[in-house]
Amino acid sequence: MFTQNVCSGIMILVMVTGGNFMSKMPIIMHIDVNSAFLSWEACYRLQHGDTLDLRTIPSIVGGNPETRRGIVLAKSIPAKKYNIKTGESIYSALQKCPDLTIVAPRFDLYLQCSDSLMKLLKEYSPIVQRYSIDECFLDYSNMESHFGDPLSAACQIKDRIKNELGFTVNIGISHNKLLAKMASDFKKPDAVHTLYPHEIKEKMWPLPVENLFMVGRATKTKLHKLGIFTIKDLATADPKFLEKHLKSHGLLIWNFANGIENSPVISENPKPIKGIGNSTTIPFDVTDRKTAHLILLSLVETVSMRLRNENARASLISVSIRTSDFKNYSHQKKLANPTDCTNHIFKYVCCIFDEVWTKEPIRKLGVRVSELSCNQFSQISLFDSVDTEKQKSVDKAIDELRLRYGSHCIFRAGFLQSNLNPVTGGITIEEDLPMLSSKL
Repeated sequence: MFTQNVCSGIMILVMVTGGNFMSKMPIIMHIDVNSAFLSWEACYRLQHGDTLDLRTIPSIVGGNPETRRGIVLAKSIPAKKYNIKTGESIYSALQKCPDLTIVAPRFDLYLQCSDSLMKLLKEYSPIVQRYSIDECFLDYSNMESHFGDPLSAACQIKDRIKNELGFTVNIGISHNKLLAKMASDFKKPDAVHTLYPHEIKEKMWPLPVENLFMVGRATKTKLHKLGIFTIKDLATADPKFLEKHLKSHGLLIWNFANGIENSPVISENPKPIKGIGNSTTIPFDVTDRKTAHLILLSLVETVSMRLRNENARASLISVSIRTSDFKNYSHQKKLANPTDCTNHIFKYVCCIFDEVWTKEPIRKLGVRVSELSCNQFSQISLFDSVDTEKQKSVDKAIDELRLRYGSHCIFRAGFLQSNLNPVTGGITIEEDLPMLSSKL
C-alpha cells in the first residue's frame, strides 16, 4: 500500500506494510449543513408554530423581501429546479420563479444554530474546527473505542443533528480535510459519504475539474484552455506544466486532485479575532444625518452583539462611507477605555460620522471595531456619565431575547415608521478571513 505526501510540490511515495496501517491514519469528518440559512430559518419557524416548511417550497434567504433587492444567500431544493443560484440577484431569481418566497437573513439566529451544532459535535471529539458558520471539521482519530467505526459514528451524528436540532447535514469522511470536504459535497441532502485515498480514482477523478476545491471560474477557464476538463485530467497532468501556466496555484490544485493535503484539524478560534465589521448597501441615497445615524445604529446593534459574544471590548472604532458616485472614505477614533456597550459604540460612531461626512449622498455605510481585548476586567472612567453596570445588564437581556426570539423581537423606538431595518448586517465567525486553502 502507498501513502502520498508532498513537499514543495514533489510527490513522495512511501511503501507501508502491515495490516494496522489504516487504523493509524487520522480520521477526519467534514460536516456541512444542507442549505444552512434556509434550513435554520425553516426550523425556527416550525418550532414557533408555523405549519409551512420553507424547505418544501421554492424559497430563498437573502436581500430585502420588501424592496426585493440584494442577492440569494441560500435556496431550497425546490428552488434549484428553477436554476436559481446562490449569489445571483433577487431580481434575477424572481424572473425565474415569480412565486418565489423570499426571507430576510437573520445572522443572530444562524450563529445560535451554528453554536448548537458545535456543542453537539464536541460530544464526539475534543478537536472540532468551525470552518465557517455552517461547516465544521471533526478529528475522529482514536475515538472508535467510544463511538464505533467512523461510518457508524457519522451516521449517528447526522441522525442526532436531524432529530435534536431539526436540520440536516452531509458528512464526508477521509484521512485528510480536503478529501473529507470533497466527500461531503457528494449526493445531498442528509447523507454520509467516504472518500479514502483508494476511492479517489472511482469517486473523485470522473468529476468536472471545477468541482475540485480551490478551482473557481477563472481557474476553470484556464484549465479548459489547457485541455483539462476533469479532476483526473488535472491529477495526471505534468505538475511542471501546471506550474508554468498557473504558478504555485497549479501545484496546489494538482496536489488536491491527487488527494494530497495534510493540515491538522485546529480547535475553534486558534487565533484571536482582530476586528469585527458590518456594512450595508442602502437601496436609496441617504442625504440626511438622521437617517444615516439610524442606519449606523442598526449596524452597531450586530457589531456590539458579536463583540459581547466574543467576550471582547474594542479600543478602536471606524466608520466607512461610500457615496452615490462610488467614492470611498473612512475615519476612526481611538477610545480611552475599551467598550462592548451598544450605546457607547453608537455614540462614538455618530461623532466619527459627523466629523467625516461631506454631505454627499450615501450609498453604503460600514462600522468596524478593532484593537480588541478581554472584557473580564475593565477600567471605568470617572467622567463616564452612563451607568456601565446597568447598561451591561440591558445589553445582556437584549442579546438573550434576540438569540431566543429573533433579531427583530425587540428594537429601538427610533425605528418606528422609519422603514429601516433595526438590526442590519451579518455576523461572521471571523472577519478578514485568509485564503480558504490556508484553513484546510
